[in-house]
Amino acid sequence: MSDREEKFKLPTLGVNIDHIATIRQARCSTEPNPVIAAVLAELGGANGITMHLREDRRHIQDRDVFLIKETIQTRLNLEIAATEEMLQIAFDIKPHCITLVPEKREEITTEGGLDVKTNLEHLKKIVGRIQENGIIASLFIDSNQDQIQASADTRAKHIELHTGQYVNSTSDKQCQEELKLLKLGCKQALDLGIKINAGHGLNYSNVYSVACLPGIEELNIGHTIVSRAVLVGMERAVKEMKLAIKGEL
Repeated sequence: MSDREEKFKLPTLGVNIDHIATIRQARCSTEPNPVIAAVLAELGGANGITMHLREDRRHIQDRDVFLIKETIQTRLNLEIAATEEMLQIAFDIKPHCITLVPEKREEITTEGGLDVKTNLEHLKKIVGRIQENGIIASLFIDSNQDQIQASADTRAKHIELHTGQYVNSTSDKQCQEELKLLKLGCKQALDLGIKINAGHGLNYSNVYSVACLPGIEELNIGHTIVSRAVLVGMERAVKEMKLAIKGEL
């Protein structure tokens, strides 16, 4: 282990395979198969598999989630909207972690974090039900002081910080400001005893700065890995992301 790795525990990698299913659904076909993609991601070094079962089923289908849960050797992080339908499906699947995410039918991809503060009582009940089922409950939120405190108030033990604003920065100054906000969010969460994941839009070029933030345990990354996998294969794409997280790519 390098001196840097001893000082900063590098985050693990959760590979989001949603867009394998996006390619499949473009033809409503049987390929590419998300189950095979998940296995290859693990062979490439993925520490977990992430997938978002959306209410409109635009990519991942119910059957995919059940099959992947039974097949993978690591852990499954299932992203869902905070609705009764999705909760019942998730409780049947019993993933390692349920991450509650905001969801709008018209969006191309998730556009921001949950408003936990406004929906505190509703989310507190859902977090309680998830944890009563022996599943980790995580909340996908912006790195905002009020939202992090509200997440703690739900009694969730995990959050996932939305990195989209950092990714979409248009200047070095803005990029550094967004990194500072993420760092402050990490400190606040750690002070509250909350474990931290992060993700959204991270790629091979920008992931290292986020990986260096103290306290982040796992990065959930999908689109960029699937994009590279189309050209070089899933195993290699995941291996290269693991190197990027270490700053060695």
